[in-house]
Amino acid sequence: MTLDVSRIALDLDLQIACQGDVPSNADFLLWAQAALLERGDALTELSIRLVESDESQVLNNQYRGKNKPTNVLSFPFEAPPGITQTFPLIGDLVICADVVREEAKAQSKSETSHWAHMVVHGCLHLLGYDHITDDEAQIMENMERRILSQLGFDDPYKVEDTNSS
Repeated sequence: MTLDVSRIALDLDLQIACQGDVPSNADFLLWAQAALLERGDALTELSIRLVESDESQVLNNQYRGKNKPTNVLSFPFEAPPGITQTFPLIGDLVICADVVREEAKAQSKSETSHWAHMVVHGCLHLLGYDHITDDEAQIMENMERRILSQLGFDDPYKVEDTNSS
């Protein structure tokens, strides 16, 4: 199946608040468009903020009660009560560059593939998918595998068998 992201006109606000190399704006745009194809809307607005560990930790503690940095936080847009949403804002992702780099190394995968996974994973959360139950996790992980495969990346959940010869 060919991935046609041209159906998703994405207005991406990429905020880089971290040190070190990160993928290009074009990469983030492509990865988000691929994930947002699941939504089907032609026009969407999304913010992605790339942060250091300290900012991730503060946000993770404030919104999830976990006092440690995390790879990606998703904040779906919710219009205030009584306000009709007339613009296509889907929400915000906050991705911790340090955690992405550490996880990529620990999982023996390229940083680029892990960045792509975090964008796809976060966007699926914005679309309402979750992984709290085993059934939800299976659905979401299968979607991630399919989307990332269409983008040319390996299965992000594949565990290498280091015991085989």
